[in-house]
Parts: sequence; structure tokens; C-alpha cells
Amino acid sequence: MEPDPHPVFADPGFAQRHAVLARGYGHRPDPDDPAAVLAMPIVLHIPKSDPPARSSLLEAAAIATVALCLDPRVGPGPDGEPGPWQEAFRTWNDARIRKVSRRARGAQWRAVQEVDGVTVEHAGAQARALVPGPVGELDSRVSRLQIGGTDVPPDDPPPPPAGVPVLWINSALAMTVGKAAAQVGHASMLFAGALPLDSARAWAAAGYPCAVRDADPIRWRELLAHVERGSGVAVKDAGFTEVAPGSVTVVAMID
Repeated sequence: MEPDPHPVFADPGFAQRHAVLARGYGHRPDPDDPAAVLAMPIVLHIPKSDPPARSSLLEAAAIATVALCLDPRVGPGPDGEPGPWQEAFRTWNDARIRKVSRRARGAQWRAVQEVDGVTVEHAGAQARALVPGPVGELDSRVSRLQIGGTDVPPDDPPPPPAGVPVLWINSALAMTVGKAAAQVGHASMLFAGALPLDSARAWAAAGYPCAVRDADPIRWRELLAHVERGSGVAVKDAGFTEVAPGSVTVVAMID
């Protein structure tokens, strides 16, 4: 028999990691101590000169998030032993899946590569999703990074490639890039969890290709109709920052 052409198809732990996403999140309440609330930091590489295109940066954030969520280190090892990130990830996934985006450049970006996580380079942009943990116990290399200042100018990307998941952003909400990065990160992991196992394996084997695009009001109404029919996955925000509670921020689907 020919050897498996891609390691994800030969990875027996992938099904278990996918099952964690498929069962959803928010199964327990937040802790009473605000410092113990769990969040996944997403670090965006935004150089002062020649910043990346906004759409590429958001795509990198989305890919990095889902790549971490299905990384072998968040699941059991070959002998059933917990992976090094499993407890932290599953504890976070069982609560509200909060994410906080931060900006890094130069030495800051190089330093954060030493913090546990997954970096993605995509279409001239870079983002790193870090292993979730309590917001009051952030590594100093992360806590010193700015949460604000993540905006980059809008761009005009081409139409999404056929057959690639599109993460449509509700343009009416006028979210900052940092907020949008967290929302497309939500969307990519929810989309992965909604896929059948074999489809999720194929998406992982391809490197989680996706497109991020803004939806105008007409397109947005069409997308919400897809969600009602079960052919789209919606992200509904809790409203902690920037948008009103219950706002639908992103819809993920394959056109």
C-alpha cells in the first residue's frame, strides 16, 4: 500500500481534536476573579513601514487560530498521554472562547515567537495564535504588546477563490482590525467544528485556506439567510468590546 500522502490523514488524534471543536464551547461559566478569565492571545505582525494588506492579515489570524485549535499538542499523544497544550486549550474551550489581539513589530515580534503558539505566514502577512491562559498571568513578552493600534488601511482584494471558505465580516459594525482578527479567529474554529471529520481533515491537509472579505448590507442579509438555512456558520459576539451584545460579526461559508 502507498504511504499516506499527508500526515494529517495518518494522525489518529485528529479525530479527537476535531471532536472537541465539534462539541462546541461555553460549557461552564467564567470564574469570579476577572484575572482568571481565559483568553487566546492573537499577535498581529504590523510593521510601522509597509504594513500587510488588511485582508491578508485577517486571513493569517484566522488560519493561525484554527491551526492551533487542531494542533497535535492540544490533544492526546500517540500513547494517550495529554499533549503539552491540552489542558490549557480544553479548559479555555469549555468556557467562553475569548480572544485578544495585540500588535507586535521588530524585536517584539521575534520575542513572541518563543511563547507557545502557532505562527502563520500568508500572502505577505504574519499572525501568531498563542496557547490560551488566564488574562492575569500573561507572559511579559505578550502583556507588553499594545492591544490598540492594530488598524491598517482597507484594501480591495480580488473575489475569493472558488471552493475556499469565506469569512464574511459585517462591514456595518466598522470593527478595528484587532477586533476583526478575534472574530475571524472565532469563525475559523467554529467552521472547522461544523465540518464533517473527513472534510476537516482535507481542510487541514491543505493548510486551512480561507478568504476574509467585507459584506455590504445587501450581501449581509443574504448571508444571514444562509445561516437560517444551516448553510453558514455565524459568530455572535458577547459584546465585551466595540460591538453590542448579540451582534453577528462574521459568517463563514463556502460559496
